[in-house]
Amino acid sequence: RCSVDNRVTRVAWLNRSSILYAGNDKWCLDPRVVLLANTKTQYSIQIQDVDVYDEGPYTCSVQTDNHPKTSRVHLIVQVSPKITEISSDISINEGGNVSLTCIATGRPDPTITWRHISPKAVGFISEDEYLEITGITREQSGEYECSASNDVAAPVVQRVKVTVNYPPYISDAKSTGVPVGQKGILLCEASAVPSADFQWYKDDKRLAEGQKGLKVENKAFFSRLTFFNVSEQDYGNYTCVASNQLGNTNASMILYEETTTALTPWKG
Repeated sequence: RCSVDNRVTRVAWLNRSSILYAGNDKWCLDPRVVLLANTKTQYSIQIQDVDVYDEGPYTCSVQTDNHPKTSRVHLIVQVSPKITEISSDISINEGGNVSLTCIATGRPDPTITWRHISPKAVGFISEDEYLEITGITREQSGEYECSASNDVAAPVVQRVKVTVNYPPYISDAKSTGVPVGQKGILLCEASAVPSADFQWYKDDKRLAEGQKGLKVENKAFFSRLTFFNVSEQDYGNYTCVASNQLGNTNASMILYEETTTALTPWKG
């Protein structure tokens, strides 16, 4: 907008050195620039669908009977943040180094932050386009969120999944006591990425799936060895072996006979 009075004889709007309007006459070819008002009090133009290239100085030039006067306004174009480039999901072995990148555009330049989406994570772990993790641990696996903000609009966020591979670790393997003729279960729990493959051995003999009286049930994080009808021959030492391409580990447990003692009524 440009305020004028009845002393003004000529008016014009300029963008840098280019004339946009002279009076009611349009001099520029841009269809987005239109004349809104040319009255005794106001001379105004409108720029529709503003682009970053429209940023810069605009000059309202008025001619009075005495001398010309100019009024300058600087158009600042703001642009919502946009993430233009971000690292792909990554899989890495424990102990390796990870470099994540998040590039964003916007006006003013957006602030970029990284955070680990984890219950244990507190606050940002990087306030930069780049996130470097050296000697990554299994606890540092999961999703990492890049946020770009510049107060023009709501921050934009994107996530990168980081998978940390590590060899199996058996977390639970307990010996179990079972009476003869009862159902018995040996359980072997192991964490690993990729998930572990399980094998069972009695002494040095591998137990096969479908072996009479036995059932081996393997899941992602555990293996269950079930004896449907425990006999004397079933008692002994069993070894669970958990392995993936990064290594293997084993744990031994004992299936032992649990005797049941008969209780006699107390006579008082």
